[in-house]
Amino acid sequence: MSGMRVLSVASECAPLIKTGGLADVVGALPSALSAEGVETTVMLPAYRRLAERLEGARAHALADAPGRLLSGRAEGLSVILHDAPELFDRDGGPYAGPDGRDWRDNAQRFGAFARAAAEAAAGAAGISFDVAHAHDWQAGPVPALLRLRGGPASVMTIHNIAFQGLFGPEALEAAGLPRRLMRFDGVEQHGRVGYLKAGLQFADRVTTVSPRYARELTTAEFGYGLEALLRWRGGDFSGVLNGIDEAVWNPASDPALPAAFSARDLSGKAACRAALRERFGLRATDGPIFIVVSRMTRQKGLDLLLDALPTLLAEGGALALLGSGDVDLEAGFAAAARDHPGRVSCVVGYDEPLAHLMQGGGDAILVPSRFEPCGLTQLIGLRYGAIPVVARTGGLGDTVIDANPAALAVGAATGVVHAPGRGDALAEAIRRTCALHRDDAAWAGLRRAAMRHPVGWGPSAARYAALYREAAEASAARRGTDREAG
Repeated sequence: MSGMRVLSVASECAPLIKTGGLADVVGALPSALSAEGVETTVMLPAYRRLAERLEGARAHALADAPGRLLSGRAEGLSVILHDAPELFDRDGGPYAGPDGRDWRDNAQRFGAFARAAAEAAAGAAGISFDVAHAHDWQAGPVPALLRLRGGPASVMTIHNIAFQGLFGPEALEAAGLPRRLMRFDGVEQHGRVGYLKAGLQFADRVTTVSPRYARELTTAEFGYGLEALLRWRGGDFSGVLNGIDEAVWNPASDPALPAAFSARDLSGKAACRAALRERFGLRATDGPIFIVVSRMTRQKGLDLLLDALPTLLAEGGALALLGSGDVDLEAGFAAAARDHPGRVSCVVGYDEPLAHLMQGGGDAILVPSRFEPCGLTQLIGLRYGAIPVVARTGGLGDTVIDANPAALAVGAATGVVHAPGRGDALAEAIRRTCALHRDDAAWAGLRRAAMRHPVGWGPSAARYAALYREAAEASAARRGTDREAG
């Protein structure tokens, strides 16, 4: 595997540009993969002011896409940017304008980005790559383009199948895809062009971000219309669990915390808890401080949390929430904060240092998602001793061991797990968490087990390295068969 080069194609990457967990994954993987002998370059659109952060930038011409490529280094990463100012040099976010609405030309923007990425994968930036790793719908056409053009092998990762990049027929030209692919075994999806489907159809290997989510995606309940295609991919489709960057998320050295702590020495946790209470204006209480760091959507189950809030308060708990999203949910939690001052407090938006403080000071983190491909906040909660209270779905079910009597007896429990999509199940999980919190010995043991649970990238990086090798071998075999047929 030594010397294998991978181009990781994504629409965001922390710390350069971030709207969610995709950025954290794309930003953390290169370092983890280096231990497996894999050299990774990240390719991104050149959003406003991003090119200024590129060190030693070199320009490269593009033959089949607007703009140019810029290669260099940024934040310790090898980076290639697609510099097309008319597409990406804008106020607003990667996918939406300042008004919060999706850019109307997203098909053109990310179609052009995919074309540029396919050229980069084929060596246009002066680097030869063995594999292109495409992330989510924004990079979905890349595997199709590489298959058509005889480029390097490809891997396609689904981070959330609910977002598929569905556009009108004009998206074919935008992405450089021939019209003959507008069919059910191509990129057509109910009369529209599916950018994510293009990747799932043509990549040499397909992955998603947890084993349980991979199984869920082959069912009609979770597959969003792509379940038959994923079943057809068979052994070429697998789930590889996400991890977190243990250097960034480390309570023993986190500069955002007022005091350091670890599984061996938890004494600093009390100072973090006090700072969290002060920041959110929460009164002192014997019950646990529950935290939520999340988008406010029904997918995340936050409507269920509103329904369960009376149970949380009756059990003596408090709630600190950081997030934004659905205006009705934002209004619901704002009203709860007004009705229960000192017990419920919300910050609308996202604040990275505040998220660190919440994990450091929180007693338990609530993740009641209806579905969750992997989730990262529960992994951070484990690392910081904020006991995860999670729905049994996707990666949440793969990463948290329920505090049932058997698991508690052998010291294996790391959190509280409940049935997804049910407010009564969430309320009961909150009651169980509060009962555990009242038992000092049980809570201390649960917290120690949680903080010792592995949450890093090591095993998953090894699996990705193996998948890259499999993809390269499959691609080479296919090209050999094509030459023989020709």
